[in-house]
Amino acid sequence: MDGKEHLAMLVTNLRDIQLPDFIALDKDENVILIAKVTSEPHSFKNPDTRKYALLDLIDVLKFATKNIIPFAMLADKDNIEFLRWDGQNLSEPILTLNTADVLSHYEPKFKEKKLYNSYFIGLIESWLRDLGYNWNSETPPYLKEMQEIGFLQLIEGGMTKAYH
Repeated sequence: MDGKEHLAMLVTNLRDIQLPDFIALDKDENVILIAKVTSEPHSFKNPDTRKYALLDLIDVLKFATKNIIPFAMLADKDNIEFLRWDGQNLSEPILTLNTADVLSHYEPKFKEKKLYNSYFIGLIESWLRDLGYNWNSETPPYLKEMQEIGFLQLIEGGMTKAYH
Protein backbone atom coordinates (compact mmCIF):
# COMPACT_ATOMS: atom_id res chain seq x y z
CA MET A 1 0.00 0.00 0.00
CA ASP A 2 1.44 3.42 -0.87
CA GLY A 3 1.24 6.51 1.33
CA LYS A 4 -1.79 7.95 -0.45
CA GLU A 5 -3.68 4.71 0.11
CA HIS A 6 -2.86 4.87 3.82
CA LEU A 7 -4.19 8.41 4.04
CA ALA A 8 -7.21 7.61 1.87
CA MET A 9 -8.18 4.97 4.42
CA LEU A 10 -8.07 7.62 7.13
CA VAL A 11 -9.27 10.79 5.47
CA THR A 12 -12.84 11.17 4.32
CA ASN A 13 -12.23 13.49 1.36
CA LEU A 14 -8.58 13.29 0.29
CA ARG A 15 -8.95 15.53 -2.76
CA ASP A 16 -9.94 18.52 -0.64
CA ILE A 17 -6.79 18.63 1.48
CA GLN A 18 -3.10 19.37 0.95
CA LEU A 19 -1.13 16.14 1.38
CA PRO A 20 1.68 16.09 3.93
CA ASP A 21 5.22 15.64 2.59
CA PHE A 22 5.48 12.24 4.24
CA ILE A 23 3.85 10.04 6.84
CA ALA A 24 5.24 7.57 9.36
CA LEU A 25 3.52 4.26 10.07
CA ASP A 26 3.73 1.89 13.00
CA LYS A 27 4.38 -1.84 12.54
CA ASP A 28 0.63 -2.40 11.95
CA GLU A 29 0.61 0.30 9.23
CA ASN A 30 -1.35 2.83 11.29
CA VAL A 31 -0.39 6.43 10.51
CA ILE A 32 1.44 7.82 13.54
CA LEU A 33 2.92 11.04 12.12
CA ILE A 34 2.31 13.48 9.30
CA ALA A 35 5.00 15.97 8.26
CA LYS A 36 5.47 19.25 6.41
CA VAL A 37 9.07 19.73 5.30
CA THR A 38 11.09 22.36 3.50
CA SER A 39 14.82 22.33 2.86
CA GLU A 40 14.96 26.11 3.19
CA PRO A 41 16.49 27.53 6.38
CA HIS A 42 14.33 29.49 8.85
CA SER A 43 11.14 28.74 6.87
CA PHE A 44 8.93 27.92 9.81
CA LYS A 45 10.13 30.99 11.72
CA ASN A 46 8.16 33.06 9.21
CA PRO A 47 4.73 33.46 10.87
CA ASP A 48 2.75 33.13 7.62
CA THR A 49 4.67 30.10 6.37
CA ARG A 50 4.27 28.44 9.76
CA LYS A 51 0.58 29.28 9.98
CA TYR A 52 -0.25 27.78 6.58
CA ALA A 53 1.88 24.68 7.18
CA LEU A 54 0.10 24.09 10.50
CA LEU A 55 -3.30 24.62 8.86
CA ASP A 56 -2.41 22.02 6.20
CA LEU A 57 -1.44 19.55 8.93
CA ILE A 58 -4.59 20.27 10.92
CA ASP A 59 -6.74 19.66 7.82
CA VAL A 60 -5.33 16.13 7.50
CA LEU A 61 -5.54 15.50 11.23
CA LYS A 62 -9.16 16.67 11.47
CA PHE A 63 -10.31 14.59 8.52
CA ALA A 64 -8.71 11.39 9.80
CA THR A 65 -11.76 9.31 10.63
CA LYS A 66 -10.48 5.86 11.58
CA ASN A 67 -7.91 6.75 14.24
CA ILE A 68 -6.16 9.70 15.79
CA ILE A 69 -2.77 10.46 14.26
CA PRO A 70 -0.79 11.23 17.41
CA PHE A 71 2.12 13.27 16.00
CA ALA A 72 2.82 16.01 13.48
CA MET A 73 6.18 17.36 12.37
CA LEU A 74 7.44 20.61 10.93
CA ALA A 75 11.00 20.40 9.61
CA ASP A 76 13.23 22.93 7.93
CA LYS A 77 17.00 23.15 7.61
CA ASP A 78 17.26 24.63 11.12
CA ASN A 79 14.82 22.67 13.28
CA ILE A 80 12.72 19.54 13.45
CA GLU A 81 9.66 20.09 15.62
CA PHE A 82 7.34 17.41 16.96
CA LEU A 83 3.79 18.38 17.88
CA ARG A 84 1.09 16.26 19.47
CA TRP A 85 -2.48 15.89 18.19
CA ASP A 86 -5.17 14.87 20.69
CA GLY A 87 -8.03 14.56 18.23
CA GLN A 88 -9.08 18.20 18.71
CA ASN A 89 -6.01 20.37 19.09
CA LEU A 90 -2.47 20.52 17.82
CA SER A 91 -0.02 21.28 20.61
CA GLU A 92 2.86 23.69 20.63
CA PRO A 93 6.13 21.86 19.87
CA ILE A 94 6.76 19.15 22.44
CA LEU A 95 10.28 18.56 21.12
CA THR A 96 12.49 20.77 18.96
CA LEU A 97 15.73 19.35 17.59
CA ASN A 98 18.53 21.02 15.68
CA THR A 99 18.23 19.58 12.18
CA ALA A 100 21.99 19.49 11.53
CA ASP A 101 22.58 17.61 14.79
CA VAL A 102 20.12 14.94 13.65
CA LEU A 103 20.81 14.66 9.94
CA SER A 104 24.63 15.08 9.91
CA HIS A 105 24.63 11.52 11.20
CA TYR A 106 23.24 10.45 7.77
CA GLU A 107 24.81 13.16 5.58
CA PRO A 108 28.16 14.29 7.03
CA LYS A 109 28.24 17.35 4.73
CA PHE A 110 24.73 18.41 5.75
CA LYS A 111 25.73 21.93 6.82
CA GLU A 112 27.65 22.72 3.63
CA LYS A 113 25.42 21.02 1.09
CA LYS A 114 22.56 22.57 -0.90
CA LEU A 115 19.68 20.23 -0.26
CA TYR A 116 16.66 19.73 -2.45
CA ASN A 117 13.38 18.88 -0.77
CA SER A 118 13.24 15.26 -1.91
CA TYR A 119 16.75 14.54 -0.57
CA PHE A 120 16.02 16.42 2.65
CA ILE A 121 12.83 14.40 3.16
CA GLY A 122 14.80 11.23 2.46
CA LEU A 123 17.31 12.12 5.18
CA ILE A 124 14.55 12.66 7.73
CA GLU A 125 12.96 9.37 6.69
CA SER A 126 16.36 7.66 7.11
CA TRP A 127 16.56 8.90 10.68
CA LEU A 128 13.01 7.75 11.47
CA ARG A 129 13.68 4.34 9.91
CA ASP A 130 16.89 4.11 11.92
CA LEU A 131 14.82 4.73 15.04
CA GLY A 132 12.45 1.97 13.95
CA TYR A 133 15.01 -0.62 12.87
CA ASN A 134 18.48 0.53 14.02
CA TRP A 135 19.67 -0.09 10.46
CA ASN A 136 22.46 2.49 10.70
CA SER A 137 23.35 2.59 14.37
CA GLU A 138 22.51 1.06 17.72
CA THR A 139 21.80 4.53 19.08
CA PRO A 140 20.25 6.81 16.44
CA PRO A 141 20.37 10.54 17.18
CA TYR A 142 18.00 11.66 19.95
CA LEU A 143 16.86 8.14 20.77
CA LYS A 144 16.21 9.02 24.42
CA GLU A 145 14.19 12.15 23.56
CA MET A 146 12.10 10.23 21.05
CA GLN A 147 11.38 7.64 23.73
CA GLU A 148 10.43 10.34 26.25
CA ILE A 149 7.74 11.81 23.97
CA GLY A 150 6.37 8.33 23.17
CA PHE A 151 7.33 8.34 19.49
CA LEU A 152 10.03 5.67 19.64
CA GLN A 153 7.59 3.07 20.92
CA LEU A 154 5.29 3.76 17.95
CA ILE A 155 7.90 3.85 15.18
CA GLU A 156 9.62 0.59 16.23
CA GLY A 157 9.09 -1.82 13.35
CA GLY A 158 7.36 0.89 11.32
CA MET A 159 8.14 2.73 8.11
CA THR A 160 7.69 6.02 6.28
CA LYS A 161 5.97 6.94 3.02
CA ALA A 162 6.79 10.12 1.11
CA TYR A 163 4.77 11.99 -1.52
CA HIS A 164 7.65 13.51 -3.54
